Amino acid sequence: MESFFFNITDRSYQVSHLFKEHHEHITRVDISNGVVFFHVVLHHSAPLHLMLNNLDRMVIIPVITDGTLTIEDHLQHHLHVNSAESVSIYCSSRQQMTLSTAPQQPTELFILFIADFFLKRYLTSIPDEPIDLLYHTLQQELSLQCLTTQAVDALSLYVVTKIINAQHSSNMHSLRCEHSVIEFLIHRLSLYDNIHDSINDEERCICRRAKDILLKSFASPPTIPTLAHLCATNESKLKKVFKKVYKTTINRYIQKLRLEEANLLLKEQNLSIGEISRIVGYKHQGHFSRLFFRTYGIYPKDLLKH
Repeated sequence: MESFFFNITDRSYQVSHLFKEHHEHITRVDISNGVVFFHVVLHHSAPLHLMLNNLDRMVIIPVITDGTLTIEDHLQHHLHVNSAESVSIYCSSRQQMTLSTAPQQPTELFILFIADFFLKRYLTSIPDEPIDLLYHTLQQELSLQCLTTQAVDALSLYVVTKIINAQHSSNMHSLRCEHSVIEFLIHRLSLYDNIHDSINDEERCICRRAKDILLKSFASPPTIPTLAHLCATNESKLKKVFKKVYKTTINRYIQKLRLEEANLLLKEQNLSIGEISRIVGYKHQGHFSRLFFRTYGIYPKDLLKH
């Protein structure tokens, strides 16, 4: 079987137009050895029908803006349906699958393929780091495993646009694109909660209960003593266990949830920055904007323009 990727070192950044007609296209871009993306925009033309029959260990990340993407795993006889406004992360160590879109349905999507040998450059040797978890999952024998599916957010769309548009820059296409791919990967993996096997059942129960409560009330969260009471534990134990599981404090986790929700709301063109900051629990727009920039490296107003 041939590799899905270049598999040679003297070739980089190749754009292949698999279909192009008026404002519709199916484009494959080989950024460098081990990193490929497809950008698909279809309105009324024949749907995407991409067959993979490879032995590559790869991560597949579809970002669906409009329409649906179905991945049929022929080895496990399973259908994975990716709907509009979603981002998923899949792991695969052997591919016998078909990626397809629905006929006569407006479709816009981006699919990123990353080889394990590309990820290997960035391993931390810390087992519960998301990048290490991703790499070691790929070393297993699996045809297709979905690690997570979440709503697409404004920052993800912003970085995806940078990846796509790198082909229009005058120079350093591969370098610009790889930089944006790493930026995208960092952002998506930062949203992934991984609970380590060393966490016992009682600790899992406490933290899941706390997380469920905070997910529903992060804009106006309970105090830590109240949260501890709701989780049937004491304040000291809650803080200790929460930090052990999520590698952060409760207050910082609340901030993370607020900014993630803001990132989703920034896709809505009918909301102002002030309205978004109030919705997620910040009284002062300036404070919200500074926190957002400190976390994501871009101001919310710039994403709203995008």
